[in-house]
Order: sequence, then structure tokens, then C-alpha cells
Amino acid sequence: MVITRRRTSVLAVVVLQVLGTWDGAMACLPYVSRDVWSANPPRSVDKFPGPIPFVIIHHTYEPAACYTPADCCKAMQAIQRFHQQDRGWNDIGYSFVVGGDGRIYQGRGFNVVGAHAPRYNDKSVGICLIGDWRVDLPPENMLAAVQTLIDYGVRMNIIASNYTLIGHRQTRPTECPGDRLFKEIQTWAHFSPMMDVVDPNSIPT
Repeated sequence: MVITRRRTSVLAVVVLQVLGTWDGAMACLPYVSRDVWSANPPRSVDKFPGPIPFVIIHHTYEPAACYTPADCCKAMQAIQRFHQQDRGWNDIGYSFVVGGDGRIYQGRGFNVVGAHAPRYNDKSVGICLIGDWRVDLPPENMLAAVQTLIDYGVRMNIIASNYTLIGHRQTRPTECPGDRLFKEIQTWAHFSPMMDVVDPNSIPT
């Protein structure tokens, strides 16, 4: 089959539309912007300066893992609904969420105060992998997407080049990000065994 220059241009446009962009710079990533997954607007947005010193890894536990764009968009909507309506938060708690389709879904985004790790929300990127990763390891495409996102952040000087990588359980009492995923991230660059666990109920609001 011969692919003409015009057809190639059309395909390129379609691919960019499917992936979505963030300030035009995220087109190189398998990225899904908030409008693509039909996010509700945040109630408020508080920003903090960078470069960002911490990257914190999570899993959802629920919803379960999703493997198609349609199912992952539904999972994103469910997470946001739970965080906004049940928890009373301003928005979905995470900075970014990775689906089993290998795509990166925009949550609050970079340099926006999150609601994912007490005392670290204003100095971290919270990256959540959709699914329960206590026993099973997330698929390679999910792990690769997380590392691609981190590398992008460092390359763009959004994430500090000497960032510290930790799991959610290192900041509060929780199983998150699941035993198997936690074991995996301990092999990644910049992982720190630091423990700064505090009962979030003891933190003044």
C-alpha cells in the first residue's frame, strides 16, 4: 500500500488529536488531557513553584485496572467523582494517572497542589496507576508510561533533576501503591527508602 504525503499528514493530525496535548509540549507522550476524558472543572486551583522535589507513586486499588481508552476514561471520571463528591476535595487528587492502555491521563497536572499525600501535596507529583497492584505487577506499558512522564518532567525542568521517588505508604499508613508495585519502584532511579509516616488524622487542617 502506498501512503501519500497527504495521507501521512492526515494520520499525524489524527494521532495528535487522539493523544491530546498539554501546552503543545506533551504531544510526544501518550497523553490524555482533561477535556478528552471529560473531567469536571476543579473547584479551585492552587499552584506551587518548581522544580518539583518529590515524585510519589500510587495505585487506585479501586477502580480495577482498565485496558481500553473508553474504560480508562470511565475510571478517571469515577475517581474524580469519588474525590470531589465523597471526599469533598477540589478535584481529582492526583497530578497524573496512568491507565492499562499505556496512556497518561492529566489529573491536576504539574505544579498544582494535590490531595494525594499529606504534607507532600505542595511539593510533589502524584502519579497513580489504575488498578490493584498488591499481588500483580502492572503491565510494562504502564510502567514505561510512568517513567516517560518522569523523564519528561526532568527534561523540561519541571521535576528537579535530583528528585526523590517514594511510594505513598512512605508518607502515611496505607497499603498503597500495593506490595508488588512498591517492590518494583524500589529498583528505579532516585528511589529513597525514607520513611516519613504520620497519621493524617493528626495533621491540623
